[in-house]
Amino acid sequence: MAERQGQTVSDALLTRIGQVVMLHHGGDREEARRRLLDLWTELGEGGAPLHRCTLAHYLADTHDDPSDELAWDLRALTAAQEHDGSAEVRALYPSLHLNLAADYVKLGRAEAARTHVRRARTAAVALRDDSYGDGVRAAIGRMERRLGEDEDEGEWEGRGEWEW
Repeated sequence: MAERQGQTVSDALLTRIGQVVMLHHGGDREEARRRLLDLWTELGEGGAPLHRCTLAHYLADTHDDPSDELAWDLRALTAAQEHDGSAEVRALYPSLHLNLAADYVKLGRAEAARTHVRRARTAAVALRDDSYGDGVRAAIGRMERRLGEDEDEGEWEGRGEWEW
């Protein structure tokens, strides 16, 4: 019963995060940021790593300042690394590293960006062969080309549309 209650709380929090993300995708970036920050405060530093990872990942997208975006993306990666290493979390690593690569590009730190795009490609083996996986792989390929890291680009060329 206690395990089931924990699952219900977990599902409820992920649902709340998803609702705020829909608000952000609907164009209300400021309100989404405010609500995600409220959830972050509610969750606290001791919250479940998967929840902190998810929140920080989406919080990064609500920031205009590349340094703030980087800080939240680093929090997301740190929280993922604290998780139990489940397949669910392993599938997040390509996107987490790709976001960090994009942050470093915005900050003019090409070598750090290259490091993270390489990590994204390596982690991409955990992705399924579905629209999400195809989209992330395509985005990795685009970032590699942007950074001059495209030695293997042919493998993923033309597999999905993912705007990064």
